Amino acid sequence: MALNYSAEEIMQTIRMVQAENLDIRTITMGISLRDCCHEEMSVASRKVFDKICKKAEKLVATGEAISREYGIPIINKRISVTPISMIGESCANGSYVELAVALDKAAQETGVNFIGGFSALVHKGYTSGDRRLIDAIPQAMAETDRVCSSINIGTTKAGINMDAVCQMGHVIKKTAELTKDRDAIGCAKLVVFCNAPEDNPFMAGSFHGVGEPETVINVGVSGPGVVLAAIRNHPEWDFNTLASVIKRTAFKITRMGELVGREAGRRLDMPFGIVDLSLAPTPAIGDSVADILEAMGLERVGGHGTTAALAMLNDAVKKGGAMASSNVGGLSGAFIPISEDAGMIRAVEEGALCLDKLEAMTCVCSVGLDMFAVPGDTTAEVISAIIADEAAIGMINKKTTAVRILPVPGKKVGDQVEFGGLLGRAPVMPLHPYDPGIFVKRGGRIPAPICALTN
Repeated sequence: MALNYSAEEIMQTIRMVQAENLDIRTITMGISLRDCCHEEMSVASRKVFDKICKKAEKLVATGEAISREYGIPIINKRISVTPISMIGESCANGSYVELAVALDKAAQETGVNFIGGFSALVHKGYTSGDRRLIDAIPQAMAETDRVCSSINIGTTKAGINMDAVCQMGHVIKKTAELTKDRDAIGCAKLVVFCNAPEDNPFMAGSFHGVGEPETVINVGVSGPGVVLAAIRNHPEWDFNTLASVIKRTAFKITRMGELVGREAGRRLDMPFGIVDLSLAPTPAIGDSVADILEAMGLERVGGHGTTAALAMLNDAVKKGGAMASSNVGGLSGAFIPISEDAGMIRAVEEGALCLDKLEAMTCVCSVGLDMFAVPGDTTAEVISAIIADEAAIGMINKKTTAVRILPVPGKKVGDQVEFGGLLGRAPVMPLHPYDPGIFVKRGGRIPAPICALTN
């Protein structure tokens, strides 16, 4: 069905792009690799490389052409693939690192900045391929530049796999150690999920789900600056009016995202999947979710009232997106990464925002504890316990939650970690000193909640 746009809507979009940092954050091509399995790892790796390069050879050029013609910034062009644990499972020998290297070479060849899908879904248990992939994550993250990894350790229907939670604490620590010369950058490409969506276009958690088609185009749109401008211009609004304006703003942003996604799909001869309307901040001034919350009247993010403000924002964004398109998916809401949001960084540095409050905020936002740095001597057991807490929030509330934690070797509370670019910088945050080791080592599975019994 054709999408029709009024002259007024076009002019509003131009203003949002030019003055309010509106952009298409990513066009992500999903590619099924299920036909790349082979008993020889070297053959499987070659098939993976060849298929990705064939399917995505025109992705970057197409994104750049659409950006020029429509005047809409398209920041990233990315690829997601079938969880690689499934692709290497037929291989009798060889390391999954070989598959990660093939993905990295394919990303370089096609010109995308990230490729997601070095992933495993272990919420109810492991297969042999899952175990081998997870064991390979630290080396894979250390030896590649553009490969992203994700592990789903829980769902509302299955509960939480505590064996996997415990293991991931150690995997994250080892990944940090192997990339310590780059301030644990490997951990920035590794995320642990509960209720991971199969059509998420955002990294590091993007993978091409087993229910997805052969290829698909998914689009991630971001516009914190647009919402911020709308709120700042009208400080007198009550909450009903505020929510309505945020919904209308989200509606316009989503329409733009669907237009770009459908056009990209048409030019690349593959179906358009979803538009993910997520307020994804960047370190740039005026592109902050924290600033939106403070514009609502909070003195500083992290203070009392923060969770309520974020809940309203997230809900209004989702409602606006749902009104605009029948193809809204992925995460769609508000992201609250520490290192990528100038307002969040400021709140942590001033002592207004602590990890406990950040965890409370994840109950009502799109994802979870994202891009936060902790002392390098943080134990694997503490990391596992943080993952378990966040997974429990997702499991009980039937929502996606995730943890992307950076235990930076040699860093202590108050130090800074500089990544640059969209990853920004992260002040090292304090953690509770108590040992959860006995708890996380119990093993087994935390059972699914009663709300899972919906049939």
